[in-house]
Amino acid sequence: MVPPEMSAGYSDQLAKRAKETGSNLCVGLDPRIEHHEDDILQVERFLDQVVEQTLPKTACYKPNIAYFEAMGPEGLMMLKRVMNRIPESVPVILDAKRSDIGETQRRYAEACFEGFGADAVTINPFMGYDSLEPFLDYEGKGIYLLAVTSNPGSADLQRRESDGVKIFEIVGQFAGRASEEGRKTEVGLVVGLTNAGGDVLTGLPDVPLLIPGLGAQGGDLSALTGSGRQAPNVVNVSRGVIYGNEGSPAELADRFAREIADALGQGAQEGS
Repeated sequence: MVPPEMSAGYSDQLAKRAKETGSNLCVGLDPRIEHHEDDILQVERFLDQVVEQTLPKTACYKPNIAYFEAMGPEGLMMLKRVMNRIPESVPVILDAKRSDIGETQRRYAEACFEGFGADAVTINPFMGYDSLEPFLDYEGKGIYLLAVTSNPGSADLQRRESDGVKIFEIVGQFAGRASEEGRKTEVGLVVGLTNAGGDVLTGLPDVPLLIPGLGAQGGDLSALTGSGRQAPNVVNVSRGVIYGNEGSPAELADRFAREIADALGQGAQEGS
């Protein structure tokens, strides 16, 4: 993808797109090759059609790199082609959950931002702040740190306390630290809808949130009602849009976009 103008930050690009579409829906591109006769070209055509149909009601797209890696090198090349065909005004979040240190993490950053041209990347922060730093100096880009994920196992670590502070709150502090340091990359957080109770949202800074868990995972949008957050937040739906059996991807994207708008309220909907 061609990046947005350098003068605009990632959240500016996302907020602009959300306002233009009236939608805070993030469509997850998680193709299952077994649904397409194990044919990569069929998968590619399918994803292009999904993007074409859902574009009017989609704030951003989130390809999960695991589904493409499972197809081998051809799958990764196909991912690059699909991303390149998404209009440059539409943010693409590469769901890679990268986590390592030093030179290895720097190579991951190069692969995600320079190789694939992603606008944002998901990051596992549990190796510490220094593991984030190779991703923090990309103008106009964003990262989303795993804070509270949507799986039950998030209680094993993320929602535990250390000296009276929840682990996910410490992750939230990483976002504030990057901002205070004047890092070029904007830092947001991943908060699973199934675990996004009021005690979670109030413990996190007002930064962009990537919120998975709606649709097949059974998340309840009421958890977001009245949160009063101003950053441009997006709610991800993957299977529920691209493989939903209650309508076309266009119809399902429209339905989910309206449900999300009702939960977030007009101000949040427009990313104001």
